[in-house]
Amino acid sequence: MMDVVRHILWHHESLLVALSVAVIVLGVTLATIPKLREPFVKSRITGVDILKPNRPTIPETMGLPTAIIYLIAIILFIPVPFVEWFDGDGISLVHEELPSLGTFPYHKLGEILSAILAIQSMVLLGFADDILDVRWRYKVWFPAIAGIPLLVIYYTSFGVTYIVVPLQLRPWMGDIVQLGFLYYVYMLCLIIFCTHSINILAGINGIEAGQSLVIAVSVIINDCLFIYNNPDRTSVEVHLFSLYFMLPFTVFPARVFVGDTYCYFAGMTFAVVGILGHFSKTLVLFFIPQAFNFLYSCPQVFRFVECPRHRMPRPVTLDNGRTVLQFSTMKLNEDRKPISKLGQLMLNILKYLGLLKVVRKDDKNRIIECNNLTLINLVLTYTGPIPERTLTLVLLFIQCLCSLLAFYIRYHLVKYVY
Repeated sequence: MMDVVRHILWHHESLLVALSVAVIVLGVTLATIPKLREPFVKSRITGVDILKPNRPTIPETMGLPTAIIYLIAIILFIPVPFVEWFDGDGISLVHEELPSLGTFPYHKLGEILSAILAIQSMVLLGFADDILDVRWRYKVWFPAIAGIPLLVIYYTSFGVTYIVVPLQLRPWMGDIVQLGFLYYVYMLCLIIFCTHSINILAGINGIEAGQSLVIAVSVIINDCLFIYNNPDRTSVEVHLFSLYFMLPFTVFPARVFVGDTYCYFAGMTFAVVGILGHFSKTLVLFFIPQAFNFLYSCPQVFRFVECPRHRMPRPVTLDNGRTVLQFSTMKLNEDRKPISKLGQLMLNILKYLGLLKVVRKDDKNRIIECNNLTLINLVLTYTGPIPERTLTLVLLFIQCLCSLLAFYIRYHLVKYVY
């Protein structure tokens, strides 16, 4: 792997600059975040860590300064990929040393600018959500609004709107299927999913930044594998674009409550590189735990069963003073608020699959208390009460295993399908 990295850095000098920018961003972030704690507390932009026994008040929405630092770094980096077209008098329309490269890549500049605009818009909307606590029925559409610049530049740069048909279906459907407008609907759904899936799989310290880091590293490895010894210049360019945005992103540490701002910022960044880097299907594979968590949460999210406001684990203090986390539960009252038949069916299916911990049943053998339907609570039903740090490490280990599975599917099993 180190040979691959050395080869890529040797042949693509702009990545050396991106790597240097990432190191600088790390230093600036480490120096800035501690200094912003007190101003945020004085401004009452705080949250209560309810998983700690003394419930301390700590700064919240610290995803905002990290996102601002990232955006400044990316904006300052804009000229670097185009430095070969610059001369002393301004921009040269034709590359001086390699005329075969053609005119200045305005489409590439447009992609970078649209990506920055989309991320910046999502950061603004995320900050508004942190401050105003917007209802889900409204904020679910925030990513779609922020993603409009991406779709516009994708359309104007003649992005493909077809999908390759699996080998097993080609006798009936042909080699490709043109989706047209539906492809843009798919990209909007991808933007919404990437942005909110990180926000849904949250609630314990470090999990938002941790899962984002694992996904970002997976994307970087995937980009490096595509760039290494690849003669297709177009393919190399789109994965270089992805690396430009991912390298500075991987260095943000988790020291405070990052808030919804960070979750939206991270999700939109992944959506940007997946769409404009033309590897959206591979990106979805890196979101396997997030996809499972969303599907697992659907009965509660769509109100087929009771959904409390907070579904985070429940802290329990042991006799020795040590605090551990235990899965939280939802209580069902069939007499006062009956569950629909579809809701009962969902719970029974989850129980049959071993994905539901039933705490209590009534005299009619109906479930009246079970674990909340999140991946975090599901893990706790199998591990039992464990410290918060241990739980975070277990979830990140699952994320890493799923990334390895994603690489196996993408680079081995795919040959049996496409």
